[in-house]
Amino acid sequence: MSKQYVDFYTQAEAEIRRRSCPVMNARREEALHVFSTKGFPTKKEEEYRYTDVGRDFAPDYGIQLSAGQSGQTAFCHTIDSAPIDLGGEYGCIADTEDGVVALNTMLATEGLLVYVPEGVSAEQPIQISNVLRGEQDTMVNRRMLIVMGEGSEASVIITDHASGKNHFLSNQVIEVHLGRGSRLNLYEIEETNLMCTHYSSVFVKGEKESSLRHTAITLLNGRSRHTCRVRLSEDRAMARLSGCVIADKMQHVDHNLLIEHMAPECTSEVLYKYVLDDSAFGAFAGKVLVREGAQGTVSSMTNANLLSTRQARMLTQPMLEIYADDVRCSHGSTVGQMSDQALFYMQQRGIPYDEARMLLKSAFITEVIEDIPLPALRDRLHYTVDARLRGHLSKCEGCKLC
Repeated sequence: MSKQYVDFYTQAEAEIRRRSCPVMNARREEALHVFSTKGFPTKKEEEYRYTDVGRDFAPDYGIQLSAGQSGQTAFCHTIDSAPIDLGGEYGCIADTEDGVVALNTMLATEGLLVYVPEGVSAEQPIQISNVLRGEQDTMVNRRMLIVMGEGSEASVIITDHASGKNHFLSNQVIEVHLGRGSRLNLYEIEETNLMCTHYSSVFVKGEKESSLRHTAITLLNGRSRHTCRVRLSEDRAMARLSGCVIADKMQHVDHNLLIEHMAPECTSEVLYKYVLDDSAFGAFAGKVLVREGAQGTVSSMTNANLLSTRQARMLTQPMLEIYADDVRCSHGSTVGQMSDQALFYMQQRGIPYDEARMLLKSAFITEVIEDIPLPALRDRLHYTVDARLRGHLSKCEGCKLC
């Protein structure tokens, strides 16, 4: 099945290179070799055991070679126009042996760079809005590089939206380089529709005393696979990964995380919550790997899940792998149903049954949203979550999908 993409690249290589830039073109041959050799990951591989990649990429999508073809738009504040050598950043943080990443590297023609120079603090959040629309089924390959200079600070919000009745497949790769003492808040918010398949792969390298806060929120989707790989490569680096998922109907959401502690006195925290209804499927696999010599590591991982029906399914796998002896690490997961006692208590006080269920779901994921330090984003998410749980997001004006 991967042959169709190799054949397409072979036929369209000249046009792909013409539309792109030298930095991106320099990585294509290596990516082509990896993808031609390995193809897509299969469910036999541990990291992809819960998502059938071949199935998702099998349809014969039209492939977008420029932003204008699918109506995808990106809006971003310009932080600074200072030059930066991207040769040592682009393609050097991501896992180039991953077939999904290799395909993106091979086909992506346009990339977005967010560069925050040394000592600069972005006063306002940087927002990138991806809007998918078009007259035919389309595949979009997006590439993004975030480079944080020493002591810099920024918040980046990436939102995904879709309209129309066509199928879309987005394959997104984000590389993040955190310079010493830098701080980045990165948010991914998915509000597409049942016709969309979304792959997001985030790769982060954190230097000394850097700080990452990454939050992934899925409110509406079709099928989603989220990969996050964080390397805390120097001492006293910190990463906090969190996320929440609301899924119903036949939606599929899979999160796969890896945090590598490679240096002493680094800290990581993970909190993910899922609310699944109808026949939705959720998967969470999170691993904290403490390398030899990473003494003083502090790490915690929690995955909590609420299933509203007997048909909803959740697979959860928190893991620890430790090769140092002076660490404090914990992990755990829970899968449960709504409390009949809580529902009865609320009904006794005059709250209708459906409203009581909605309030319990909302309260369950509030912890993730309340942890967001941006008041405007936090308020918007509270409003959007309420609308999602009441079914309003599935009844958009002019939409005939539901």
